[in-house]
Amino acid sequence: MLDEDAGVAGGARARRRAETRRRILDAAWALSAERGLTGWSLRELGAAVGLRAPSLYGYAASKNDLFDLMFADGYRQLLRQVDELPVRDEPVDRLRDVARGFVRFAMAEPARFQLLFQYSAPGFVPSAESMRLARRVLDDGARALAEAGVTDPADVDLWTAVLTGLASQQVANDPAGDRWLRLVDVAVERFLRSGQAVSLPAATTSPRAASASSRTRAKSSSV
Repeated sequence: MLDEDAGVAGGARARRRAETRRRILDAAWALSAERGLTGWSLRELGAAVGLRAPSLYGYAASKNDLFDLMFADGYRQLLRQVDELPVRDEPVDRLRDVARGFVRFAMAEPARFQLLFQYSAPGFVPSAESMRLARRVLDDGARALAEAGVTDPADVDLWTAVLTGLASQQVANDPAGDRWLRLVDVAVERFLRSGQAVSLPAATTSPRAASASSRTRAKSSSV
């Protein structure tokens, strides 16, 4: 009976801790959206979630530790988008979905895009655990490219550069519009035709289709 009670208590503590971590992450993303990634302090974050510094340090001992939690959280969100992609008969349609979704992912939360794909937090290096999540996104993208006939690692690198370039331009220069989003289908077609990877069928999906691609920061590439 005592072991059972201890297990129940431990489960409740784990749930409370997970809920608090979620509140911390939500507040950190909100502060980043408002002030940028480097425009707020852990003390201000603690005040936003009602935690004193010692309690907050139990979740993140430094701002770089917090960035690592955010980095992993961002990639989990991206992986969820990838998992929610519709099933396509044509590999090219899958790539269009991936590319559109990636640009939309960047547009939805520019601070998140900056942390994951741009060097916007000097001194921050993701942990090995967080980088494994980034690698999963990269591998998903590489598999989608392989299904469309693109297997050369240099072509995979070029794909990531095209997607992050479109997303960066959209976020920086037309955040409320769709100037670069509208170029996604053209970019996918030209990318594939340039390598003569596949015979392109007509697009069968709406430009509103969601999902993802990614690129790993620091010592990696993306999808």
